[in-house]
Amino acid sequence: MKPIIGIPLFLFCFLWLACLPSDSLAEKNQKDQIAQAGSPQPMVIKSDSLVVDDSKKIVIFSGRVNAKRDEFTIDCEKMFIYYQSSESARTANAIGSKITKIVADGNVKIRRKAGGEAISRHAEYYEGEDKIVLTGDPMVKQGEDFVQGDKITIFLRENRSIVESAQEKRVKAVIYPKKGTK
Repeated sequence: MKPIIGIPLFLFCFLWLACLPSDSLAEKNQKDQIAQAGSPQPMVIKSDSLVVDDSKKIVIFSGRVNAKRDEFTIDCEKMFIYYQSSESARTANAIGSKITKIVADGNVKIRRKAGGEAISRHAEYYEGEDKIVLTGDPMVKQGEDFVQGDKITIFLRENRSIVESAQEKRVKAVIYPKKGTK
Protein backbone atom coordinates (compact mmCIF):
# COMPACT_ATOMS: atom_id res chain seq x y z
CA MET A 1 0.00 0.00 0.00
CA LYS A 2 1.38 3.41 -1.00
CA PRO A 3 1.31 6.22 1.52
CA ILE A 4 -1.10 9.05 0.63
CA ILE A 5 1.06 12.16 0.54
CA GLY A 6 -1.09 14.28 -1.79
CA ILE A 7 -4.01 14.92 0.59
CA PRO A 8 -1.99 16.04 3.66
CA LEU A 9 0.21 18.22 1.44
CA PHE A 10 -2.88 19.73 -0.20
CA LEU A 11 -4.49 20.40 3.22
CA PHE A 12 -1.28 21.99 4.53
CA CYS A 13 -1.02 24.28 1.46
CA PHE A 14 -4.72 25.17 1.63
CA LEU A 15 -4.58 26.04 5.35
CA TRP A 16 -1.38 28.01 4.87
CA LEU A 17 -2.92 30.05 2.02
CA ALA A 18 -6.16 30.53 3.92
CA CYS A 19 -4.26 32.04 6.84
CA LEU A 20 -2.58 34.69 4.67
CA PRO A 21 -4.44 38.01 4.84
CA SER A 22 -5.67 39.35 1.52
CA ASP A 23 -4.75 42.89 0.48
CA SER A 24 -8.29 44.14 1.06
CA LEU A 25 -8.44 42.52 4.50
CA ALA A 26 -5.05 43.98 5.42
CA GLU A 27 -6.18 47.43 4.22
CA LYS A 28 -9.40 47.16 6.22
CA ASN A 29 -7.50 46.15 9.36
CA GLN A 30 -5.10 49.08 8.91
CA LYS A 31 -8.01 51.52 8.44
CA ASP A 32 -9.74 50.08 11.52
CA GLN A 33 -6.58 50.51 13.59
CA ILE A 34 -6.17 54.13 12.42
CA ALA A 35 -9.82 54.89 13.16
CA GLN A 36 -9.61 53.31 16.62
CA ALA A 37 -6.46 55.30 17.43
CA GLY A 38 -8.35 58.50 16.64
CA SER A 39 -5.82 59.44 13.98
CA PRO A 40 -6.94 61.55 11.06
CA GLN A 41 -7.74 59.55 7.96
CA PRO A 42 -5.52 59.98 4.91
CA MET A 43 -6.54 62.31 2.09
CA VAL A 44 -6.49 60.79 -1.40
CA ILE A 45 -6.00 63.38 -4.16
CA LYS A 46 -6.26 62.86 -7.92
CA SER A 47 -5.43 65.49 -10.56
CA ASP A 48 -3.97 65.95 -14.04
CA SER A 49 -0.65 67.29 -12.68
CA LEU A 50 1.26 67.67 -9.45
CA VAL A 51 4.13 70.01 -8.45
CA VAL A 52 5.98 69.75 -5.13
CA ASP A 53 8.11 72.62 -3.78
CA ASP A 54 9.64 71.36 -0.53
CA SER A 55 11.54 74.61 0.07
CA LYS A 56 8.20 76.48 0.21
CA LYS A 57 6.37 73.50 1.81
CA ILE A 58 3.65 73.47 -0.82
CA VAL A 59 2.11 70.88 -3.15
CA ILE A 60 0.13 72.14 -6.15
CA PHE A 61 -2.46 69.94 -7.89
CA SER A 62 -3.89 71.16 -11.23
CA GLY A 63 -6.63 69.98 -13.54
CA ARG A 64 -9.78 68.13 -12.46
CA VAL A 65 -8.68 67.90 -8.85
CA ASN A 66 -10.57 65.47 -6.64
CA ALA A 67 -9.61 65.19 -2.97
CA LYS A 68 -11.33 62.63 -0.74
CA ARG A 69 -11.15 62.27 2.99
CA ASP A 70 -13.36 60.39 5.40
CA GLU A 71 -15.68 63.31 6.19
CA PHE A 72 -15.64 65.28 2.91
CA THR A 73 -14.77 65.41 -0.82
CA ILE A 74 -13.43 68.48 -2.65
CA ASP A 75 -13.58 68.97 -6.43
CA CYS A 76 -11.89 71.99 -8.02
CA GLU A 77 -9.60 73.16 -10.83
CA LYS A 78 -6.49 73.84 -8.72
CA MET A 79 -5.49 72.93 -5.17
CA PHE A 80 -2.61 74.15 -3.01
CA ILE A 81 -1.65 72.10 0.03
CA TYR A 82 0.56 73.82 2.59
CA TYR A 83 2.43 71.62 5.02
CA GLN A 84 5.12 71.68 7.67
CA SER A 85 7.68 69.01 8.43
CA SER A 86 7.24 67.29 11.75
CA GLU A 87 10.03 67.63 14.32
CA SER A 88 10.21 63.88 14.95
CA ALA A 89 10.72 63.24 11.23
CA ARG A 90 13.51 65.82 10.99
CA THR A 91 15.47 64.37 13.88
CA ALA A 92 15.10 60.81 12.61
CA ASN A 93 15.99 61.77 8.99
CA ALA A 94 12.61 60.42 7.92
CA ILE A 95 9.88 61.83 5.75
CA GLY A 96 6.96 63.22 7.68
CA SER A 97 4.73 66.25 7.35
CA LYS A 98 1.49 67.74 8.58
CA ILE A 99 -1.03 69.57 6.41
CA THR A 100 -1.69 73.05 7.76
CA LYS A 101 -3.92 74.54 5.07
CA ILE A 102 -5.62 73.52 1.82
CA VAL A 103 -6.62 76.14 -0.74
CA ALA A 104 -9.00 75.21 -3.56
CA ASP A 105 -9.62 77.46 -6.58
CA GLY A 106 -11.97 77.38 -9.53
CA ASN A 107 -15.42 75.76 -9.50
CA VAL A 108 -15.00 74.49 -5.96
CA LYS A 109 -17.54 71.89 -4.81
CA ILE A 110 -17.34 70.37 -1.32
CA ARG A 111 -19.57 67.48 -0.31
CA ARG A 112 -19.77 66.35 3.30
CA LYS A 113 -20.35 62.74 4.27
CA ALA A 114 -22.88 63.95 6.85
CA GLY A 115 -24.84 65.61 4.03
CA GLY A 116 -24.82 68.96 2.39
CA GLU A 117 -22.84 70.62 -0.35
CA ALA A 118 -20.86 73.86 -0.60
CA ILE A 119 -20.12 75.66 -3.86
CA SER A 120 -17.77 78.63 -4.40
CA ARG A 121 -14.93 79.94 -6.55
CA HIS A 122 -12.42 79.81 -3.66
CA ALA A 123 -12.19 77.75 -0.47
CA GLU A 124 -9.62 77.47 2.32
CA TYR A 125 -9.53 74.55 4.74
CA TYR A 126 -7.60 75.00 7.99
CA GLU A 127 -6.59 71.60 9.39
CA GLY A 128 -5.89 72.70 12.98
CA GLU A 129 -9.21 74.50 13.36
CA ASP A 130 -11.14 72.02 11.17
CA LYS A 131 -12.86 74.88 9.36
CA ILE A 132 -13.58 75.83 5.76
CA VAL A 133 -13.83 79.44 4.55
CA LEU A 134 -15.71 79.90 1.27
CA THR A 135 -15.53 83.07 -0.87
CA GLY A 136 -16.43 83.95 -4.44
CA ASP A 137 -20.23 83.55 -4.65
CA PRO A 138 -20.40 80.86 -1.96
CA MET A 139 -23.54 78.81 -1.43
CA VAL A 140 -24.21 76.01 1.04
CA LYS A 141 -27.05 73.60 0.28
CA GLN A 142 -28.78 70.97 2.37
CA GLY A 143 -31.46 69.28 0.29
CA GLU A 144 -33.54 72.09 -1.25
CA ASP A 145 -32.55 74.58 1.47
CA PHE A 146 -29.62 76.91 0.83
CA VAL A 147 -27.82 79.96 2.13
CA GLN A 148 -25.72 82.52 0.20
CA GLY A 149 -23.43 85.36 1.22
CA ASP A 150 -20.05 86.88 0.42
CA LYS A 151 -18.18 84.71 2.93
CA ILE A 152 -19.27 81.47 4.55
CA THR A 153 -17.23 79.91 7.36
CA ILE A 154 -18.02 76.29 8.23
CA PHE A 155 -16.77 74.87 11.53
CA LEU A 156 -16.82 71.13 10.82
CA ARG A 157 -16.19 69.86 14.36
CA GLU A 158 -18.84 72.13 15.85
CA ASN A 159 -21.35 71.57 13.01
CA ARG A 160 -22.03 75.30 12.71
CA SER A 161 -21.58 78.03 10.11
CA ILE A 162 -21.27 81.80 9.89
CA VAL A 163 -22.57 83.57 6.77
CA GLU A 164 -21.39 87.14 6.17
CA SER A 165 -22.25 89.71 3.51
CA ALA A 166 -20.64 92.80 2.06
CA GLN A 167 -22.11 96.18 2.89
CA GLU A 168 -24.06 96.46 -0.36
CA LYS A 169 -25.33 92.86 -0.31
CA ARG A 170 -27.32 90.90 2.20
CA VAL A 171 -27.25 87.26 3.27
CA LYS A 172 -29.91 85.14 1.59
CA ALA A 173 -31.40 81.94 3.01
CA VAL A 174 -34.12 79.83 1.42
CA ILE A 175 -35.71 77.27 3.71
CA TYR A 176 -38.49 75.03 2.48
CA PRO A 177 -41.13 73.72 4.88
CA LYS A 178 -40.64 70.09 5.71
CA LYS A 179 -43.29 67.74 4.39
CA GLY A 180 -45.65 66.32 6.99
CA THR A 181 -45.33 69.27 9.41
CA LYS A 182 -47.97 71.93 9.98
